[in-house]
Amino acid sequence: MRLFLDTANLDEIREIARWGILSGVTTNPTLLAKEGKDVRQVIVEICEIVDGPVSMEVVSTEAEGMVREAREYAAWHPNVIIKIPMTAEGLAATAVLARENIRVNMTLIFNPNQALFAALAGATYVSPFLGRLDDISTDGMELIREVVAVFRADSNIHTQVLAASLRHPRHIVEAAKAGADVATCPPAVIRKALKHPLTDIGLERFLNDWKQLEAVLAKEAVRAS
Repeated sequence: MRLFLDTANLDEIREIARWGILSGVTTNPTLLAKEGKDVRQVIVEICEIVDGPVSMEVVSTEAEGMVREAREYAAWHPNVIIKIPMTAEGLAATAVLARENIRVNMTLIFNPNQALFAALAGATYVSPFLGRLDDISTDGMELIREVVAVFRADSNIHTQVLAASLRHPRHIVEAAKAGADVATCPPAVIRKALKHPLTDIGLERFLNDWKQLEAVLAKEAVRAS
């Protein structure tokens, strides 16, 4: 499973891209609005930092407008993926874009039928929102498992499952076990997943032992001189 970062903050993207674990970035209108910068400039800079898919979401609600926006955004950089909402108009737009070889990440997926319809329309990725389902006491990870099962049962479906709305580190592992192709995570979730108290304790102990060895060797060197 690959990891995408769910943010439009350039500093956070640079920080985590340096770790060598990122394969792409997802953004949305809310994340881009937070940055308060020229959207095209931000997206192009993200594409230059991370050599992988970068999702840019349309804001039109009718298919014609979605297609028009998508063509514009796709021309910004070869790595730009167009994020389209799961609606009837979104499906119509996705079908047009697929014929033009413009890649689509269909977002706001909350049931397997929606994911299947997106795949049939030609989406490159579907984004089931597991965290938001958990918020309403529904098993979001079960949705990932169902979508993966549906796609694997049909050899004609090549759409990838992008687990979205991950809320905590365990979601990353569970999404991988469920067969998701990609998980997109906020920076805070990735930082939490990186940390473990036993790692910190172990590192501190190793460094202290090394300092003690250096002190012993320094004393022996003084005596020998």
